[in-house]
Amino acid sequence: MQPSSTRASAPAPDAPTATASTAAPTVDVPAAGVHTADDRHRPGQRAFRRANLALFAAGVATFVLLYSTQGLLPVLSADLDLTPGQASWTASAATLGLALGLLPASALSDRYGRTAVMTASTLAASALALALPFAPDLTTLVVLRVVQGAALAGLPATAMAYLAEEVHPSALASAMGLYVAGNSIGGMGGRLLSGWTAAALGWRWGLAASAALALLATLVFRLLIPAARHFTPTPVDARALVRTVGRHLRNPLLVRLYALGMLFMAVFGAVYNTVGYRLIGAPFHLPESIAASIFVVYLVGTGTSAAAGRLSGRLGRRGALYVSVGVTAAGLLLSLAESLTCALLGLVLITAGFFAGHATASSAVGRTATEGRAQASALYLIAYYLGNSLGGTLGADAYHVTGWPGAAAVGLTAMALAAGVTLYATHRAHIAAQRTVTGI
Repeated sequence: MQPSSTRASAPAPDAPTATASTAAPTVDVPAAGVHTADDRHRPGQRAFRRANLALFAAGVATFVLLYSTQGLLPVLSADLDLTPGQASWTASAATLGLALGLLPASALSDRYGRTAVMTASTLAASALALALPFAPDLTTLVVLRVVQGAALAGLPATAMAYLAEEVHPSALASAMGLYVAGNSIGGMGGRLLSGWTAAALGWRWGLAASAALALLATLVFRLLIPAARHFTPTPVDARALVRTVGRHLRNPLLVRLYALGMLFMAVFGAVYNTVGYRLIGAPFHLPESIAASIFVVYLVGTGTSAAAGRLSGRLGRRGALYVSVGVTAAGLLLSLAESLTCALLGLVLITAGFFAGHATASSAVGRTATEGRAQASALYLIAYYLGNSLGGTLGADAYHVTGWPGAAAVGLTAMALAAGVTLYATHRAHIAAQRTVTGI
């Protein structure tokens, strides 16, 4: 993989509109070869429709599996006598595996092809999903989820590169938007399907339902995906990859953006790994099926991700980040009230603030990285999913000790750190502006 690669950034899964709205600046035109740009898929062509539907199905399959256990954590705890922290490992393990697999998967796709890696990724992860309902204990389930997460990495690390190479630039934004919609629907659908099924039949059937849906979506993907015509294999240059990653990690602005992605996702993990426990417990005592339905709030992210771009245009990137931190923190504070209305409204604000902050930070990565944009985006996703794993586990442990205030405290701590990172960036920008004015 060459360090100067500027293939389309890997999308931040579960972030509905952010990636689609910012993908075009990070996409290059494929290298000249036998085919020209004019023979790439365009709207109205059968191949264009097939590619769109195939990548939509692949996104559904991937994120149904990635988040399949988050909607059934309370059922897991009750059936296996687990604390929230122990049960949350079934969710955190998958995102941890995904984070670890992103860079290797992107390198493999450059060497062996986009469709080959995407197919192998979804098939392997779906096959592992069939084994999950038969896991005899927590340890086995967590290990399988780590492996499954690593297998899933091939889709987010590869899908947008495929679209950038095979779809005409004039139609790229709409194609990427549909792919990200598949991510969003899969992420929400995985939580809802497994949660509802588990509430009625138990967690093993919940996982089986997710596996069946993922297998169906994988089959649709494989039947529809057009063969790649513009892919050129690139030898994997490990030393060049290490040099590119090293340069990104020495870029202070990129490091701050990675930190912000991690911190915002830590809040999301802490909240959504524990909100089910809170809703079925005192003082709300909601039925498990109703508690599982709370993931519908996730759709709030679709609107706020799109609004984040307008907010950044009006207030600047740091201004948008301050607003995102403030909205998220306000939601966490409001959720502390022992009122169902306040709890739900707080969750809406937390979700809105998270998606706005994540959209702002992730979109800035592609603009900041002047080379190796694919690797820069992969590093962001690694930090993002590590934040989910860390925040989800810490939040669940804190909930086990002190209840909802503990999980909220984890989120508020993350937002305080995010505010500190943004304040530091503001300070550095102010110093730079002064030096420009004084000629220093």
